[in-house]
Amino acid sequence: MKAFMHVLILSLGLTTLSYSQETNAGSMSMENLPAVVIKSAGDDFSVYLPDRNADPKVRALQDNFIAYDLGKNYEGYETYLVYMEVTGGTLTATYNENGKLIRVVENYKDVVLPSKLIYEIYKKFPGWEIVNDKYLYSQEEGDILKKQYNIKIKKGKESRKLKVHPDGELITEN
Repeated sequence: MKAFMHVLILSLGLTTLSYSQETNAGSMSMENLPAVVIKSAGDDFSVYLPDRNADPKVRALQDNFIAYDLGKNYEGYETYLVYMEVTGGTLTATYNENGKLIRVVENYKDVVLPSKLIYEIYKKFPGWEIVNDKYLYSQEEGDILKKQYNIKIKKGKESRKLKVHPDGELITEN
């Protein structure tokens, strides 16, 4: 009888624990998150819009930048520059004399391209091969100024350089 009671209590305990876990319904996707307010600088706020690019090195550098604490380092300077680097990428941020984020410029080489972008390039340039890419992303005071890929494609001995939006829309072709 004691063994039966132990099994009954154990099974009731496990059953209630399994129902206490919440499913993904109602969870928020990282891609849909709003801008990140890094810090308050008096009445102003430092706003940074992370791109949430598919490439892990881009996301890691952006996450490190969001977690970076400027502290009081900016005091005594008109502008203060923060430079972060990973293999194949850089992030440069400029703060004003109050510690407010003014501008962010990001530059990455050989990133994992979004699947939609790859599809659009191969659709527009059948038989061509992507041989090199750069990703440029910049913003000023929370407004995105540039978000583009510079891609080099090759077919035989012929090569072309493309500037493309992340959705595959062609900006320029050389």
